[in-house]
Amino acid sequence: MHITLAPMEGVVDSLMRDMLTRVGGYDLCVTEFIRIVDQLLPKRVFHRYCPELENGALTPAGTPVKIQLLGQDPDWLAENAARAIDLGSYGVDLNFGCPAKTVNKSKGGAVLLKEPDSIFQIVSRVRSAVPKGHILSAKMRLGFDDCSLAIDNAQAIAAAGADLLVIHARTKVDGYKPPAYWDWIARIKQHVDIDIVANGEIWSASDALECQHQSNCQNIMLGRGALALPNLALVAKGYDSPMEWSIVRQLLIAYSGFELYSDKGKYFPNRVKQWLGYLSRQYQEADILFRKIRALQNAKDILACIEEG
Repeated sequence: MHITLAPMEGVVDSLMRDMLTRVGGYDLCVTEFIRIVDQLLPKRVFHRYCPELENGALTPAGTPVKIQLLGQDPDWLAENAARAIDLGSYGVDLNFGCPAKTVNKSKGGAVLLKEPDSIFQIVSRVRSAVPKGHILSAKMRLGFDDCSLAIDNAQAIAAAGADLLVIHARTKVDGYKPPAYWDWIARIKQHVDIDIVANGEIWSASDALECQHQSNCQNIMLGRGALALPNLALVAKGYDSPMEWSIVRQLLIAYSGFELYSDKGKYFPNRVKQWLGYLSRQYQEADILFRKIRALQNAKDILACIEEG
């Protein structure tokens, strides 16, 4: 089983990638999307989203990192994809799945799932800019309003030359509401001849197995589940049992150190509360801790609460 850590805007940044890949079990990470509009972005932008470029596009634990791009203009996406490769990205990923209203309003992300021809043009142009031997992947949902174009979109991505397709088994309208329709991935897989990775609503080892069974996919991508159970990748592979809270708390303390001393330290209070929100799904102690720090804004006060347990 090959497991990818999902791109989650405002959540899975380089610090979180570092943290989770140190825990282990991940074979690949994908960055938060870089929004492409009408220009070739400066190299510093790529390095901001993917500091791992300074380390051969590897996290400190040695896990490869791939840059994700989002946009609607095939030519500008192609130019920026070429730059990502030149800078050392472990391939390029195209985002056709983001459900955010602001992104969809500007014709990026999941709204493109209404236009298989546009998706074909984008992937084709980017493929021409990304040399063979560098993996070009795309991530899509089952559709925007419904699944009526799911197979057409997947076929467009495959015909345009993508090497791999990640499918989040919900539509844009579904958002993140359970369930995920993993069986739809199996349907799509019958109509395309590229590797497919299944994604959506995987919170446990049993979810991973059921997803593999229903989707007919061996490989999976973990998103929110990875934040709720930090060693989920190892658990899903059968290498570990779910992490005990005492170890999770040490991770929170370590993460606090990363955040406080990085250039993102000012975001620490919101970031740690956000992570505790995910952890609360698996750990009652996380919910108790969240309630203790909910009203706190001072980073040192929050860290003191975490250290107290």
